[in-house]
Amino acid sequence: MAAMLQPQIILLKEGTDTSQGKAQLVSNINACTAVADVVRSTLGPRGMDKLIHDDKGSVTISNDGATIMKLLDIIHPAAKILVDIAKSQDSEVGDGTTTVVLLAAEFLKEAKPFIEDGVHSQNLIRSYRTASTLAIEKIKELAVSIEGKSLEEKKSLLAKCAATTLSSKLIGGEKEFFASMVVDAVIAIGNDDRLNMIGIKKVPGGNMRDSFLVNGVAFKKTFSYAGFEQQPKKFLNPKILLLNIELELKSEKENAEIRLSDPSQYQSIVDAEWNIIYDKLDKCVNSGAKVVLSRLAIGDLATQYFADRDIFCAGRVAEEDLKRVAAATGGTVQTSVNNVIDEVLGTCEVFEEKQFIEEAERSLHDAIMIVRRALKNSTVVAGGGAIDMEISRYLRQHARTIAGKSQLFINSYAKALEVIPRQLCDNAGFDATDVLNKLRQKHALPSGEGAPYGVDIATGGIANSFANFVWEPALVKINAINAATEAACLILSVDETVKNPKSESAQGDAAASAMGGRGRGGGFRGRGRGRGMRR
Repeated sequence: MAAMLQPQIILLKEGTDTSQGKAQLVSNINACTAVADVVRSTLGPRGMDKLIHDDKGSVTISNDGATIMKLLDIIHPAAKILVDIAKSQDSEVGDGTTTVVLLAAEFLKEAKPFIEDGVHSQNLIRSYRTASTLAIEKIKELAVSIEGKSLEEKKSLLAKCAATTLSSKLIGGEKEFFASMVVDAVIAIGNDDRLNMIGIKKVPGGNMRDSFLVNGVAFKKTFSYAGFEQQPKKFLNPKILLLNIELELKSEKENAEIRLSDPSQYQSIVDAEWNIIYDKLDKCVNSGAKVVLSRLAIGDLATQYFADRDIFCAGRVAEEDLKRVAAATGGTVQTSVNNVIDEVLGTCEVFEEKQFIEEAERSLHDAIMIVRRALKNSTVVAGGGAIDMEISRYLRQHARTIAGKSQLFINSYAKALEVIPRQLCDNAGFDATDVLNKLRQKHALPSGEGAPYGVDIATGGIANSFANFVWEPALVKINAINAATEAACLILSVDETVKNPKSESAQGDAAASAMGGRGRGGGFRGRGRGRGMRR
């Protein structure tokens, strides 16, 4: 009786939402599966596109896994981990973002029945990590190196890797055309690993085949004043001056006050302003530069001044373009025109103004990343689900040598890997069961000749992916399996979620105070600007 009357111990604040145990794990797995179902149909060359309409009214149509995951406003804490691994795969490798999300969700889906049957999640995590290590070793064993080939052979192999990536993108119809362009661009920057050294510019109009590679630096024509058309449009071996200053008449500061005792002094002040701008322009001309580029505005006076002296100028050049010009020409961006010496000027063989046409930027980004990684790591594996089926077969075989429950867990990991070829078939409208049975039979051949066989998207059967040049860098697969396994293990290790009401109310207060800052100056005596802050 005394035990029944003991007071209840309260550890957490009233209103705290706690979920724990088996139900919490299953809930997290269901959330991750739901996220994967969104991107599932985008996998492969026959993948569907998603139209995402955000609260700002902008519409994005894409089948790129990372783009879709970024645009989905996911609030479930466990499901957000899938968004993170998609972003990680995109920044590390550039491709395989849909693959990594699908694999992670499938690993969890295969783990779900074991969790419901009362298996401890740590047993699953241990087996999954073992399976992941074995899978990565097998990928390295099956990978084919492109090292030691001639430049032409290497270009051809890299173009095939790029074409595999582009086949699932919007510009897939012109994949050969863009693949060779991407390879040339990546090889052109040599050992410089900075992705921003490759710029993609687009102008509306024309068709995709009007796109071309500029083996140099291209930047968009900026806002121009009268006098721009009188400037020369082509130079040979010019000196290039790069600036980060304005070359235009500066207006007086707001509320500036000048008191004059003699009206004649007013003209001297006006003259001083003109002298400042003319002094800057004279120094630019005297430097010997024939091309002047600035990140800030170059006004109408300066544009006409340079035109009269046969000098090309462009203001408001984007910062990344200016950095690219500096890297390509050997120039240095100047914040002053005083003491401009030859050492800070850049130079190039040809400078000219041209027009170029729009192409699909997101698609090319993936292809550029893939070629960079393939060039750096130089090993490729068979695509089209071939490598996934081969690892699955290898893990099933290995599982038979293990005594105990982990045999079942590694088997479920192996089964999960089949999601890639299955989804490729589903998205292309083929009978996935029939194709997977053929693949299992081919990969089970004792000679090992079936290892490169994957889904043939053209016929709906199976084909040798290596012979059909459906390749992908080994690094993409290694990274995807690593990231997906880690994400699955992380979600399986969470057995309780605590939602703190204080943090929610704090967010509400912050939102309320932000709203309070609108209206009539947010409590400050402003000048009717409406947001309570000085501009």
